[in-house]
Amino acid sequence: MTAAAQATGWRLATMGPEHAAQVLAIYQLGIDEGNATFETAAPDWEGFDAAKLPEHRLVAINEEERVLGWAAVVPVSDRCAYAGVVEHSVYVGPEARGRGVGLALLTALLASTDAAGVWTVQSGIFPENTASLTLHRRAGFRVIGTRERIGLHYGQWRDVVLVERRSPAIS
Repeated sequence: MTAAAQATGWRLATMGPEHAAQVLAIYQLGIDEGNATFETAAPDWEGFDAAKLPEHRLVAINEEERVLGWAAVVPVSDRCAYAGVVEHSVYVGPEARGRGVGLALLTALLASTDAAGVWTVQSGIFPENTASLTLHRRAGFRVIGTRERIGLHYGQWRDVVLVERRSPAIS
């Protein structure tokens, strides 16, 4: 448990089916805010569970077992050359923001992927999501570029800032 977690009454745990409803609710809140993803609706648990790699899923939960945030990864490709490259997501519920939950989740996720031999963790972030960009910078990610007008989102063209973090464990 991190010092921030101890001080604020929450801990990190492996995400399981018992967290499904709360994880998907936080995901939907992020979707509804409009700056987290191109998705317009959270999937059902079966879809979520099938897409995310089981060995790299975390939740931050409080003393009442309420999920405050989550992090997970998906493979970027099934081609063997990309076996060590994943795309991640990290979502924190509105009531838990600014308490170190996102950084703790992301740091633990990176420790997990490093230990598994994953050499690149990447994501795309809307440039308007300055909190996420700041979080990723703090966690050691670098901006590798911006994909301009890459997709329509509610009738508006959106840019996506590409971020990545190369594992220091891989040479």
